[in-house]
Amino acid sequence: MKGLILSGGRGTRLRPLTYTRAKQLIPVANKPILFYGIEAIAKAGITDIGIIVGDTKDEVMAAAGDGSKFGCKITYIEQSEPLGLAHAVMVAEDFLKDDRFVMYLGDNVIKDGINALVAEFMKKKPNSQILLAHVSNPSQFGVAELDGERIVRLEEKPKEPRSDLALVGVYMFDSTIFKAVHAIKPSRRGELEITDAISWLIDNGYNVVPHIIQGWWKDTGKIDDLLEANRIMLDLAECDIKGEVDGKSKIEGKVVIEADAYVENSIIRGPAIIGTGARIISSFIGPFTAVGPDARVENSEIEHSILLDGSEVLNIEGRITDSLIGCKARVSRTVGPPRVLRFMLGDQSEAELL
Repeated sequence: MKGLILSGGRGTRLRPLTYTRAKQLIPVANKPILFYGIEAIAKAGITDIGIIVGDTKDEVMAAAGDGSKFGCKITYIEQSEPLGLAHAVMVAEDFLKDDRFVMYLGDNVIKDGINALVAEFMKKKPNSQILLAHVSNPSQFGVAELDGERIVRLEEKPKEPRSDLALVGVYMFDSTIFKAVHAIKPSRRGELEITDAISWLIDNGYNVVPHIIQGWWKDTGKIDDLLEANRIMLDLAECDIKGEVDGKSKIEGKVVIEADAYVENSIIRGPAIIGTGARIISSFIGPFTAVGPDARVENSEIEHSILLDGSEVLNIEGRITDSLIGCKARVSRTVGPPRVLRFMLGDQSEAELL
């Protein structure tokens, strides 16, 4: 069995961050989202993985490498345009050949992994197994309508959903899916939809089975989803202090301080992670906060936030919360008079002062 990870989308819902980096490489608990998918597939015993790449291929390839650090082999497959999930399957046909495979969307995180799901698929050997989850906003996903354990209908991002069962970003197929992706036509969005391909399998008598997952899953396409994924993954961490913490500082709860990080006269209240080379000076880092490598926080308070590598938060009165601060971004207040706030924000940035 092989793995196929999709990492070619443009990430428009996370701009401006995705103007300068692949959305799948934005970190959750200081680990790129893409790595959670690679690790989940490798832990399920699948060691031959293809990754679909697009405009950000060089960055993705540099980050994931040849797969050896994950215990697998990675092959990169270029998709000229993000023309839909079914199109991605089509361009990967030469890599996948006649093997069964799991397709994993590179911006998804599944807390409990996919070991049991892969085992079930290989044991029962349907033509396809689709993962479903109950969601509060089904119109933003592909939606399945069931009659008992039978799939009646699939619809991509319907305006009036017939159920609250969304397709989770993990699909399992045998080679019959290639008949489907070559048979369907582009949708009104101009894309080859994987929901249309799966519907073709159902309509033509192939065995497609649903699996409703009970554990936690998140599509990290929006900032609120990223922050929730960050919260969940940080809560799984164990306390691990490798960096330097001075005698005036307090470490409370599950906190990870990576090597070469430095904490001075500060409170770190977990779950939280302080990345390699980060500097925390006279500050409060609250629960569910990930401070990236080489970031600096000084005379400030932050909680439930993600600070990317090299970012700086300096001399901010009040507490920053529910925020995502980009790579090498700087948020600061002047110390002397006049006391002012200064920002440099890219296109589609947001700054909210209360």
